[in-house]
Amino acid sequence: MISLHTSPLDQPGTGDAGGMNVYVIELARRLAARGTEVDVFTRATSSRLPAVVDCGDGVRVRHVVAGPFQGLDKTELPAQLCTFAREVLRAEAAEEVGHYDVVHSHYWLSGQVGALARDRWRVPLVHSMHTMAKVKNAALAAGDVPEPAARVLGEEQVVAAADMLVANTDQEAKQLIECYDADPGRVEVVHPGVDLGVFRPTGRGPAREALGLPQDAHVVLFAGRIQALKGPEVLLRAVARLLADSPELADRMVVPVVGGPSGSGLEKPEALGRLADELGLSDVVRFVPPMAQSDLARWYAAATLVAVPSYNESFGLVAVEAQASGTPVVAAAVGGLTTAVSHERSGLLVEGHDVDDWAAAIRRVLVEEGLRERLAAGAVRWTAGFGWEQTAERTLEVYARAAQLRRRELEPGPATLVGR
Repeated sequence: MISLHTSPLDQPGTGDAGGMNVYVIELARRLAARGTEVDVFTRATSSRLPAVVDCGDGVRVRHVVAGPFQGLDKTELPAQLCTFAREVLRAEAAEEVGHYDVVHSHYWLSGQVGALARDRWRVPLVHSMHTMAKVKNAALAAGDVPEPAARVLGEEQVVAAADMLVANTDQEAKQLIECYDADPGRVEVVHPGVDLGVFRPTGRGPAREALGLPQDAHVVLFAGRIQALKGPEVLLRAVARLLADSPELADRMVVPVVGGPSGSGLEKPEALGRLADELGLSDVVRFVPPMAQSDLARWYAAATLVAVPSYNESFGLVAVEAQASGTPVVAAAVGGLTTAVSHERSGLLVEGHDVDDWAAAIRRVLVEEGLRERLAAGAVRWTAGFGWEQTAERTLEVYARAAQLRRRELEPGPATLVGR
């Protein structure tokens, strides 16, 4: 696997670390459990990192030195692609011929390196986009910056080069075909998974006691990277509107924001805190740093609901993790969230980002008799089919299909008779 711009060992929830980091390490572990050894190549961001980290049970993370260890923005990484690719090829050259059977690249930067490795090693390339520039640019949040033309071109090149493309949802598959002219026969839908051993119903009461939250509180949780794309300001404005319309809820309202600045949020890391002050929510909002999955599961379990007001999501692992923990989700009806959340069964989907609509949806879960309990039970049922084991099995099928296509491509064609 290639995950150039972010390591699967990084803590999700800040910087460039998020759902993709979870995806890569969890998938790698499940593949290894099925007998497929996995090396993950990622860019080293510190001189103190070992060249190879053995994660046990057939998974290794290999840190590639390419460019300065720190201070490189994601937009500056294309300049390091040649160096990174050279080091990946050099690492493979130290192994026996045919050491790798397939390359699975994640995000377009990794796909550029993966395309080179595919041709050099004569193995299939499987690529996961995770996010797409054309889709993001079509649904920009206020104050967000469009993805550059260089990324759009790079994504088009990777789509053309890949033997198989893995889409998280049917909608993403459709976007690959319609926006990037992908061959439908080379696109397969494989839903990401959730660790059902970590994210499971453990009871709201014990979780709140462990976190020091009032048992009778209305806990509306946001978890993820703090940037415009994720829409945290939509949640704060919706809560402010809700409390203005229903002031009786104020004394019991708690809004934990779990995560750290990322992307455009790095330019003004204090902006969300200032917005909370401006909206009169300083006594309501609690900023909580990113944390390990086991700790995050406790926050999910403690919440009345989890809000996912993103402007775009290729899938939305936060939504699935929260639901697996027995907590309903109020999410934007965008991208993969329409697959991750079953409207009126495991949560509520909100069309658009109108503050009134979001306030109304949150209020329904908080005060409508029996709704939260019904959605919570439905959430556990809905996510039962999203285990990482199923993801790994489907991914292995995609690898086999990619290998078949690659072999067919490498086979010499029939001899052509040239004129007499």
